[in-house]
Amino acid sequence: MSVYTEVERDELVAFLGEYAVGELVSYEGISDGIENTNYFVTTTQGKFVLTLFEHHDFAELGYFLDVMTFFYQHGIPSAHPAADKNGQYLKTLSGKPAALVVRLAGRGVNTEATLGQCAEIGAILGEMHLAGKDFTARRATERGADWRQSTAETLLTHLDDDVTDMLRDELRVQSAYATLDLPWGVTHSDLFRDNALFDGDELTGIIDFYYASDEYLLYDLAVAVNDWCVDETGLPDQQRYQTMMQHYLEKRSLTQAEQANWNLVLRAAALRFWLSRLQDQIFPREGELTQIKNPDAFLKILRFHREHPLTLELN
Repeated sequence: MSVYTEVERDELVAFLGEYAVGELVSYEGISDGIENTNYFVTTTQGKFVLTLFEHHDFAELGYFLDVMTFFYQHGIPSAHPAADKNGQYLKTLSGKPAALVVRLAGRGVNTEATLGQCAEIGAILGEMHLAGKDFTARRATERGADWRQSTAETLLTHLDDDVTDMLRDELRVQSAYATLDLPWGVTHSDLFRDNALFDGDELTGIIDFYYASDEYLLYDLAVAVNDWCVDETGLPDQQRYQTMMQHYLEKRSLTQAEQANWNLVLRAAALRFWLSRLQDQIFPREGELTQIKNPDAFLKILRFHREHPLTLELN
């Protein structure tokens, strides 16, 4: 959610004039994240997040907005787009596809998650996976096994020999990932601490569905575990992990195949974010306000999962 496209005030005023949201009071760029341009927008009638999509075209963006609307309509506290005066969610601003999304109360989690927050995320993710069975639109993931393989190949020459050897071995271990017989469906695929809003330990909403896609449901859970369940050292913490898993499993049980492949999927999720952050670090994109996250955090988690597989046995 960096700012790559600068929006002038007059442009934004004209854009908002097509909505029934009142007059512009203020707006400011959001520097968190790395993919799209985002602004906080305040009008005389509400607060919103304006997103300009830097890498998606109109044909595919309808899917993301449909996912957001679907979960909101199915009782999942989540960000949802505002419609303009003609009932349209997707428009153009500064030459980019753009959407105005209702801004939810609460704040992202910028420190280690509490046990209460881990419990909330586990439960809501389980509910999302159950509700998502009724979502019929399909979209293949952009950061799946093929992407991990091809991206790794572009980065190998930039790594130290020991890291290169580890990465080659990890790719070999994960070579059958795409053919696993695991339950799949619509997933958030990016449910990090900065993509959920809280008021203390109370979840107020899930945001940033712009990596939503068809994936293994287990992968969605693995992404969350790898971020929410770490301690101050950046490694998985048993209390947080046990809490999240307990509340997820109260909503949805894992199949035998999911249980057997849990370590592999945790590693795939860690590999995906290590590679994407490494790519952003080595091949940065220009932006007015940008944030490149540390890839070493997920290299550390990947190595942990390779050496210390997490058990599914709960206390």
